[in-house]
Amino acid sequence: MNYDSPVSIHDHNRRAWDSFVAKNQRHTRPAKDDEFNNPLPVLDIRGWLGGSVVGKRLLCLAAGGGRQSALYAAAGALVTVVDLSPAMLALDREVARERGLEIRVIEASMDDLSVLDSGSFDIVIHPVSTCYIPDIRPVYREVARVTTAGGMYISQHKQPVSMQTEPTPGARGYEITEPYFRTGPLPAVTGSMHREPGTMEFLHRWDELIGEMLLAGFVLEALSEPYHGGDTAPASGTFAHRSRYVPPYVRMKARRTGASSANDPPRKKMWMP
Repeated sequence: MNYDSPVSIHDHNRRAWDSFVAKNQRHTRPAKDDEFNNPLPVLDIRGWLGGSVVGKRLLCLAAGGGRQSALYAAAGALVTVVDLSPAMLALDREVARERGLEIRVIEASMDDLSVLDSGSFDIVIHPVSTCYIPDIRPVYREVARVTTAGGMYISQHKQPVSMQTEPTPGARGYEITEPYFRTGPLPAVTGSMHREPGTMEFLHRWDELIGEMLLAGFVLEALSEPYHGGDTAPASGTFAHRSRYVPPYVRMKARRTGASSANDPPRKKMWMP
């Protein structure tokens, strides 16, 4: 494997996620029936979207799987979903067909959105996925380009310390075994609920997660660390137990600044219904 080649990394992770779908693993299960009763609060727990996305041009970035796209479309947004995995996107098509929803589906990598026009989205929703690319800068640049001036970018990432820490506790608890300033993919992992075994993952520092976002043309408006520690004392070694000691995720709300890039030269449109 050529770790310096984005194409090789993309291919590796595409195959991994396609295999997850075939095995019906977590993160590949479409939205549940009851979630469509009131879809927006299911995803927007903190109300960052202001209570309505009706008529908003919304990009679900690296968010295939038949959940994000379907729920936002059911809430009234004009949804485009981009994902690297054909199998994940097949779930979006299937749910859209079953629910009678209109969703534009595009197979592409989050760090190359050249198939999308500049300034074409009011909202970009980006669930956990930046860990699958070695360099976060082109992602932020592309998101900034396709987001209209004043548009919103809500993203969630794996926290650096979670990527540094062992998946199971030792005699002294959960140990940090990976350097913070590291390059290249993280070592392969087994038995982890905080990483996806079989994928190639990369640690992004805080100066990358936040600093590069600001440099790309966003202003950070809000930040939260979703709690996954459970309501009662969890058993040692479980997802909830580790999450009490090592925060797994961070969620950020940012606003696109500056003039709209809508006058940039149009990009060739390539999408699959």
